[in-house]
Amino acid sequence: MENTIYGRFMATANQQKEAPAIIENQRIITFQELSRRADLIADSFPDHARAIGIVMQHGAEMIASLLAVLKTGAMYIPAEPTFPTGRIHYMMNEAKADFVLTEMPFKSKLEGCDQHYIDSAAPAAGAKGRDRRYERHADDLAYILYTSGTTGRPKGVSVTNRNVCHYVDAFQKEFHPHPGDIMLQHSVCSFDIFVEEVFASLLNGAALAIPSPDDKQDIRSLMAFIERHGVTMLSGFPYLLAEINRLESIPSSLRLLISGGDVLRGHQVNRLLNKAEVYNTYGPSETTVCASYYRCRDGGVLPDGTYPIGKPILGTDIKILDEAGNEVAAGKPGEICIFGNGVSKGYIGDHAEENKAFVKLPNGSTMYRSGDLGYLLPDGNIAFLYRKDTQIMIYGKRVEVMEVESRLHQCRGVEQAVVRAFTDEEGLPYMVAYIVPKEHDLKSSQVRQELSENLTDFMIPEFIVKMPQIPLNTNGKPDMERMPVVMKVG
Repeated sequence: MENTIYGRFMATANQQKEAPAIIENQRIITFQELSRRADLIADSFPDHARAIGIVMQHGAEMIASLLAVLKTGAMYIPAEPTFPTGRIHYMMNEAKADFVLTEMPFKSKLEGCDQHYIDSAAPAAGAKGRDRRYERHADDLAYILYTSGTTGRPKGVSVTNRNVCHYVDAFQKEFHPHPGDIMLQHSVCSFDIFVEEVFASLLNGAALAIPSPDDKQDIRSLMAFIERHGVTMLSGFPYLLAEINRLESIPSSLRLLISGGDVLRGHQVNRLLNKAEVYNTYGPSETTVCASYYRCRDGGVLPDGTYPIGKPILGTDIKILDEAGNEVAAGKPGEICIFGNGVSKGYIGDHAEENKAFVKLPNGSTMYRSGDLGYLLPDGNIAFLYRKDTQIMIYGKRVEVMEVESRLHQCRGVEQAVVRAFTDEEGLPYMVAYIVPKEHDLKSSQVRQELSENLTDFMIPEFIVKMPQIPLNTNGKPDMERMPVVMKVG
């Protein structure tokens, strides 16, 4: 079998031509129809395109466009239409996109880019139906996924077809997706969860259910969409699972709930464990979605209230190393370092310093130093601690912001918590804690008192802000732009 994403897709599509591939509220697209749409779009491309931007609404046309790009042996650069214009242009310029596949509503936002329009009525305007021959190779880049950069510039992670096919196999081995399964497509295209949703489902014969913006307005409308279409698999951030956890019931069709992208806490899924299989997962975008899985029902939470991140997936190895690159003993903290078929080719463009995280080994393979700290548990599972780069200095002493946030989550009266560091007028850092109380009458003094039982005085946030809920951005993470900024003045 051709070890490319498109080759795997066609092998599946040829086996189950009439099976549903894309499910939307008003239509169902079969594998055969999706393949034909991808053909039409690919045939409309100019010759020799190697990098193609994707700025589209989520739907069958978007998925067909991704497959069309991959069919030609090119790579895609995904961006949400809601991204700032400057960010989209930066991404497309750095990745040297030949053109951007988009839709007419986004024409003005992409002014200055060579645009190619797609719509549902005419999947590829100008398609000539040419019978072309395309070359595809496993080590060709499949996509460039942009993540936030420590330098202030987005970093484009280069992921190959081989990387993605490796992950599709690992997902199959653990979760057994099959024809009849339906994966919810909820993530934005700029997160690796999107890669899991789309390719780990379609390439394994499962369908993809794509909700409308209205379906995603709140958790109840999303659950109604899941119920209506019999969705069986859902992958998302812990915040989404925490919302589902608060519901009295969930759709009976759901068999699998996957958490990724952030630490998973026991109270976020405690009511879900007897309703579906719940997994905690871990893996940076640099290692193509997940590098480890943990089946929550098989174990329990750690003393800090979080779940372990599990053991390495198929074709992957994880070691906990010290600063010198030596493996540390079980129970000792160190950096989580990842080896295997998921490790990508690194960052494109001028990111020489960040690319040092990709370490070439004598045997020709590559190790990725994640920048995350963790430790090995006696049973072989891995516990996640926090990132190495979230430390700040308060009164000359090092404070790990994520450690403070973790401890805040363990306070009896706190439902949700986010801690962030800010800088005052003199350039000195201070922390603000945003909490959602379990009861309205929770006092800040109670929280401070409980924190003081485990944290020294300088580690307790200077300000505690009570919130009705933690606002989330389109990526499913806390939206700091919608949080009140507490200014510390001299």
